[in-house]
Amino acid sequence: MQKSVRYNEGHALYLALLARKEGTKRGYLSKRTAEANRWHEKWFALYQNVLFYFESEQSARPAGIYMLEGCSCERTPAPKGAAAGSAKDAALDKQYYFTVLFGHEGQKPLELRCEDEGDGDEWVEAIHQASYSDILIEREVLMQKYIHLVQIVETEKIAANQLRHQLEDQDTEIERLKSEIIALNKTKERMRPYQGNQEDEDPDIKKIKKVQSFMRGWLCRRKWKTIVQDYICSPHAESMRKRNQIVFNMVEAESEYVHQLYVLVNCFLRPLRMAASSKKPPISHDDVSSIFLNSETIMFLHEIFHQGLKARIANWPTLILADLFDILLPMLNIYQEFVRNHQYSLQVLANCKQNRDFDKLLKQYEANPACEGRMLETFLTYPMFQIPRYIITLHELLAHTPHEHVERKSLEFAKSKLEELSRVMHDEVSDTENIRKNLAIERTIVEGCDILLDTSQTFIRQGSLIQVPSVERGKLSKVRLGSLSLKKEGERQCFLFTKHFLICTRSSGGKLHLLKTGGVLSLIECTLIEETDATDDDSKSSGQVFGHLDFKLVVEPTDAPPFTIVLLAPSRQEKAAWTSDISQCIDNIRCNGLMTIVFEENSKVTVPHMIKSDARLHRDDIDICFSKTLNSCKVPQIRYASVERLLERLTDLRFLSIDFLNTFLHTYRIFTTAAVVLEKLSDIYRRPFTSIPVRTSSPVRTRKLSLTSPLNSRIGALDLSASSVACSPTSTYSPATSPPPTGSKVPLDLSKGPSSPEQSPGSIEDSLENPRIDLCNKLRRSIRRAAVLESVSVDRTIPESTSAVDTTELSPCRSPSTPRHLRYRQPGVQTADNSHCAVSPASAFAIATAAAGHGSPPGFSNSERMCDKEFIIRRAATNRVLNVLRHWVSKHSQDFELNNELKMNVLNLLEEVLRDPDLLPQERKATANILRALSQDDQDDTHLKIEDIIQMSECPKPECFETLSAMELAEQITLLDHIVFRSIPYEEFLGQGWMKLDKNERTPYIMKTSQHFNDMSNLVASQIMNYADVSSRANSIEKWVAVADICRCMHNYNGVLEITSALNRSAIYRLKKTWAKVSKQAKALMDKLQKTVSSEGRFKNLRETLKNCNPPAVPYLGMYLTDLAFIEEGTPNFTEEGLVNFSKMRMISHIIREIRQFQQTSYRIEHQQKVTHYLLDKTLIIDEDTLYELSLKLEPRLPA
Repeated sequence: MQKSVRYNEGHALYLALLARKEGTKRGYLSKRTAEANRWHEKWFALYQNVLFYFESEQSARPAGIYMLEGCSCERTPAPKGAAAGSAKDAALDKQYYFTVLFGHEGQKPLELRCEDEGDGDEWVEAIHQASYSDILIEREVLMQKYIHLVQIVETEKIAANQLRHQLEDQDTEIERLKSEIIALNKTKERMRPYQGNQEDEDPDIKKIKKVQSFMRGWLCRRKWKTIVQDYICSPHAESMRKRNQIVFNMVEAESEYVHQLYVLVNCFLRPLRMAASSKKPPISHDDVSSIFLNSETIMFLHEIFHQGLKARIANWPTLILADLFDILLPMLNIYQEFVRNHQYSLQVLANCKQNRDFDKLLKQYEANPACEGRMLETFLTYPMFQIPRYIITLHELLAHTPHEHVERKSLEFAKSKLEELSRVMHDEVSDTENIRKNLAIERTIVEGCDILLDTSQTFIRQGSLIQVPSVERGKLSKVRLGSLSLKKEGERQCFLFTKHFLICTRSSGGKLHLLKTGGVLSLIECTLIEETDATDDDSKSSGQVFGHLDFKLVVEPTDAPPFTIVLLAPSRQEKAAWTSDISQCIDNIRCNGLMTIVFEENSKVTVPHMIKSDARLHRDDIDICFSKTLNSCKVPQIRYASVERLLERLTDLRFLSIDFLNTFLHTYRIFTTAAVVLEKLSDIYRRPFTSIPVRTSSPVRTRKLSLTSPLNSRIGALDLSASSVACSPTSTYSPATSPPPTGSKVPLDLSKGPSSPEQSPGSIEDSLENPRIDLCNKLRRSIRRAAVLESVSVDRTIPESTSAVDTTELSPCRSPSTPRHLRYRQPGVQTADNSHCAVSPASAFAIATAAAGHGSPPGFSNSERMCDKEFIIRRAATNRVLNVLRHWVSKHSQDFELNNELKMNVLNLLEEVLRDPDLLPQERKATANILRALSQDDQDDTHLKIEDIIQMSECPKPECFETLSAMELAEQITLLDHIVFRSIPYEEFLGQGWMKLDKNERTPYIMKTSQHFNDMSNLVASQIMNYADVSSRANSIEKWVAVADICRCMHNYNGVLEITSALNRSAIYRLKKTWAKVSKQAKALMDKLQKTVSSEGRFKNLRETLKNCNPPAVPYLGMYLTDLAFIEEGTPNFTEEGLVNFSKMRMISHIIREIRQFQQTSYRIEHQQKVTHYLLDKTLIIDEDTLYELSLKLEPRLPA
């Protein structure tokens, strides 16, 4: 029984509160006081084994507490009082008395009474249960049984000792009897009569015994050999071998990781600390601490862990690792600090690099041979991947560790703890990948690029485009077109970020140089013209010359005259990808800037505050969970979410992050279907108000709202079709200088109410006659005019009165059957209207919804506000639907090629959009472009396919290896590898289909790529083995090494791996005489190539090389398949609550985007049929077994 309890006042008040609410028994009782034998009525509450009493039922604080554990409660007779005849005493005698006796020494009993006998019995029973007396009695019984059993055990021990002594006495007696028997036998032998020596044993019998002994030994050895061989071939032995190999690999990886940390600390951290203490420090001590944080502590920790691993290896084959991980786990909390600081450390490093002295000093440190050409950012990233490496190792160890193994549970515990830490690191790793990419690109630019040191820049895409020379007014210079070498003079390396567009030239050494004019373009100053208007003669000629593969960027800088850049894409598919991404980036910047300026004009409300005011954008809920990182729209990224919330984010009219859109379109097949996505888009188009979030009213005062915002002169109008030209900064309309007449075409200005002194009285009267219709007409005419002014040209002109009637009487919902000649009417364009500045519907929507919670502007009724709000929201919803469909059709056309029903539904939706009488010209043009792209059966796909090459007519005399040059072989290998790599649809990268049993049906193109890799590698090995003499084989090896080096220069790393893997085959590698004839230069080049494509450290060298090279390139597909397999196995698609793991989708999309980046940029290599016929000739290939037999025949094994 517990004798004492420690508690404080907070505990007592909390328990008293629980007793009042959830007590087992509550009510009024009379309590007898110790002095004067008086009874006082108190309100009692029983909770578990504690009894509280209060002065009354309304009292908050208890007057006393009793611990009932171990007490006893029994009924007592009424105490004897005064005269028994009094009526008061008679009433007291009828009451129910009971006493609580406590087991503690010195504690007085508690005497209680109540008026109802039934209530008293309930109190006695409740107190009896709260005292746990039954449990105590049972405990006493069990204690008695335990004592009894202890006595039995002691008795048995005594009996066992007695028996042990008896056995020892018996053993002594047995030894004595044995000695007596031996003595008697010796006496008996002495008493025997002498017997002569027996005759010698028969020699035949000796031979038989010898043969029998030999046979017994041979049988024993054979049996033992069979046992050993059976064990070696058993699954247990195989599992143990794999387990030991995993441990050996883990020791090697840990040794390499410790060396990386050593280089980080000794080549960067400690020298920078010394530099920070110099007289003119290029960096401060605070910045050094921010960049490196606890890197030195991590190095010391892993040095200890590595020493422990090496000690375990010394005790091989007994490998016990669980205790090492038990020691490591408590210290891994320092990784959490490193992970949380990692993004900030890269930001600090990027800021420090803006100091040229620091940048020069850092390059000196990175030139240290110990760094092996790696940058500081690379070393800072290594600790981020160490925890996943441990998880993979433990996962493999557990796969080969029996369930009854002694350290199975410890390894599982370590794996679970590391996975928890890995979840924390997950978001930070994916977020810092963008910063590392930006810094890697900045390093390749000779002049440097300060905008890439802005950590808010998000990398979108890169590739090669042709820049066409231009002159004034953006017209092409036809004089130079004939003499222009597009491949040499006009080729540009282009990089698209969320805020800027970089155009670079590449020097012969591989370095990039920014163009002196137009090298860095701010997207906020750019206007994209994707398709020029057909009425422009110059545009017609350019379309005929370039095959409609060109697009323009009209740049209007604030401090320089405007200019135009014309870029030429290799194909229509790549042009669509570039223009859709550029258009989305421009829209995001302008929408965000527009909302920011409008909010800051007359209010302190900013965009982050607006985002915070909508809790659905950042607060976790049962159907969504956010991460700490922000996307390109400065909104928290989604970590987990339901399908409904993902579709809601896709159709949110306030913003659309391009990274979210790309991730969604890449991975939506995992958690939903195309039909569901299209249904959601159709619903948003037909019912746009369902996409407007419910916002609470703000206490901010009502302010002015103008559709002719000054922002238009700075940013220009938003254009979904990306084919408009921004209005001139000097063309802003001023009502004060030239007041318009009544009914003239004035852009709607909501900042001026009817009482504005700048407005004529006539216009006030006209506007008040029919405010709803008049406002709608003005708003529609102004926005239509803005769109027309943005477009290049308009074919037809219709009087304003007709347009006004059409727009007021027709709507997409009420009149779907409006005649075509009325639906496509557009307002006229006059030269006098060019002074009006345009506002696109997306801009108008942003302004209109920005103040949705601030009340109505002064001077307008609710009907007027509902009219313009409805029209603007419809236009914004149409823009959003067309924007998503444009990305979907241009970047994921195979979805519609394989699903005819989906294609027809999209066509029907677009036709429905075209029937909208309020459709703006740029919206109509965008819809027509999507329809045109969707309706074309062959979307300008002039690329060769591997099947076409195979089916080409064969050459009458196939070329042989000797007649082909290394350059021809490398070029055609690169062409074939890229054709095969380009043909893989990205759907095959989802779901690990290449590892399933039906992989040939699920991922046919990935399997073709793998087969092509094996065929090319077999061809290289077979060609070498075809030569009988050593010199010819050595020359063949040197030639193939030269081919591999040319492939490396052409960025065909898949071809490099095909050749090096063939040279490393056992049939080739064992040819010592042949390799002795190979030159030292070829061997050194071979080692360099093998180091580049080595699988060591998850292909770390190949990854660094691919980051620093520009497309076209052919990466090794197996590297990406390994990454995807790790993501698929490490994280599930859905959480336990059924939410989509969108963080996983984001990682998968990042890998697929990198793959598609290399797929979309083609090589400009001319197909040579004679070379590809040789490379694809499977009759030259020798199978593996025959190849090895031929190798043994050419160079037999040396005698042992």
